[in-house]
This record gives sequence, C-alpha cells and structure tokens, in this order.
Amino acid sequence: MKVLVTGVAGQLGHDVMNELSARGYEGTGTDLAPEYAGIQDGSAVTVMPYVSLDITDRQAVRSAVKDLAPDVIVHCAAWTAVDLAEDADKVQKVKAVNVDGTRNIAEAAASVGSKIVYLSTDYVFDGTGTRPWKPDDQNYAPLNVYGQTKLDGEKAVASATDRYFIVRIAWVFGRNGKNFIRTMLNVGKNHDELRVVDDQIGTPTYTLDLSSLLVDMIETEKYGYYHATNSELSGEEGGATAEGTRTGYISWYDFAKEIFRQAALLGHEEYDEAHLKLIPVSTKEYGVSKAKRPFNSRLDKSKLTENGFSLLPDWQDALARFLREIEI
Repeated sequence: MKVLVTGVAGQLGHDVMNELSARGYEGTGTDLAPEYAGIQDGSAVTVMPYVSLDITDRQAVRSAVKDLAPDVIVHCAAWTAVDLAEDADKVQKVKAVNVDGTRNIAEAAASVGSKIVYLSTDYVFDGTGTRPWKPDDQNYAPLNVYGQTKLDGEKAVASATDRYFIVRIAWVFGRNGKNFIRTMLNVGKNHDELRVVDDQIGTPTYTLDLSSLLVDMIETEKYGYYHATNSELSGEEGGATAEGTRTGYISWYDFAKEIFRQAALLGHEEYDEAHLKLIPVSTKEYGVSKAKRPFNSRLDKSKLTENGFSLLPDWQDALARFLREIEI
C-alpha cells in the first residue's frame, strides 16, 4: 500500500509516517519546505521519501498525486494557529490552506481513486451543553475562523469523494511540535503560580496513538465520520482520582495538574505542589483571546468500537509515555 502524507513537518504527520514504516508500507511525505524540516530524531520519517508541495497550488497537487499514484492520502496539513486565524490579514490565507488546499487534495485523491483521511476538529461545533458530540451530529456552528475553515474542509472532502475518513480530534500533542504540555512545562519552570482554565472540557489526543488508529482505518473501507481522542478514565465525569483530577472528561486545569504531578514524579521537584501553585479560573476570568473557544469539547468515540477499531489508551497513560519520550 502506497500512502501520501501531507504536513509531515507537524506533530501528526511525523508519527503517521513512522507508523507506516513500522508496518512495512510505502509512505511519502509532503510539506512546504524544500526538504523535510521536522524534528531530526533519527526516526524513519527523516529518511523516507519526501516531496515539497504547496497544497494551495491546485495544479501542483494534481501533478504530484498523479505521479505518486497513492492508494491513500492522509491529509494532516492545515493552518492550526487558532488566534492568528482571526486577524483580518490572515483570513484568506487560512481559507486557502484549510478549504482550498483540502479541496485540491480531495479532488486529486478522487482523480486517482485513492482513499483520503482528513483530520478535523471539535471546533466545528459550538461547544454548548454537556453532551458528548457524536461523529454524525450535523448541528455545526463554529465559533471562530479556524473552526469554520475546518468544517468547510470537511464539506470539500465529502463533495469530492465517498472514499473518506473524516476524523475529528482535540487537544493534540506529539513529539514533533508545540503543544499544551510543552507550554506548561516551560512556563512552570519560571513561575510559582499559574492560572489555568477550568470550564473548557474535553480529552487530549496523543499523535503517536492516533497515528496507529489512522493506519488501522486505511487498511479498511469503513468510511465515514469518526471522533478520536485518548480515552477517559473510568468513572463519572467530575469524580476524582486520589490525586484530585477528574476521572471522565477533563478541563485544561485538570490536564495541567496531571502534567505537573507526573513531571514531579519523574524527579522534577520544581513542578510539585510545594513549588508551583495551580489556580483554576473561568474562561472569562482568564481573559479574552482573539478566537472564541468551545466550552464543550467532549467527543463521543463509540463509533470506533462499533466499526471494529480499538479505542486509544487513556490520556494519563498517553501523557506518561509522552513525558518519557521527550525525556524531560
């Protein structure tokens, strides 16, 4: 199986390429840079075939896909700077990447008969209520430019082909890039006190785990919309572990608390409660960002098991493995 992966300089594209290599599949990566510009960690992606490609260039995409003739395209490339997307001078660029670029990829996939995986986001919903969003819910109401462009990207894929996996994820972290965990660890080193939002609820997604699921998917023809984040711990939402974190869906505050707890257990005493105080605050108390964020990012993942796919490991386990991987 030949697989073309866009956005390989990012967190997910990096891990998808390595997963393809581990399973013996022929993977080719693409991104904007002339050469692979992701983390040089010695993993397979750093030496796998690479093609420089601007996904907003329709003809270049058509030509590259025709030449490579992949069986599958995993489309990870996207504009993901949520606040920056709100700037008036950036909106058209965001649309060009997330909507037009996605349409170019989807139409090219259809032209050669390849499957396509499109990574989307919980931001396609308005984040109201407390009910977990189901993959086939259609009451979309994005709160920001990023969410709207990702929704329009979904529509572009579904219009171009019926051989698609549209997979919504949330709160992403991986080795190859910036993320909430790295931000917390960096900020926590130099502060005695941190305020973290406690009224936005969801679950993190570790790209290493997600990449395995995505390759499982492309080995099938079980097309459609899916939600995929790491699993919640057993128990009722709002319940607590011995460490005081929620056992179901969590807030950013809960996530930060567990990040520092695990970091302290690894010997970094600067992150323990004696040195660093975490203060839960509301989104309103924290301050207004350029882009509105959803309060409810709960994603219902039951469709995965209904279609024979395994749920991702729980988020605390994923966090522990990630911290070991980056060797804090």
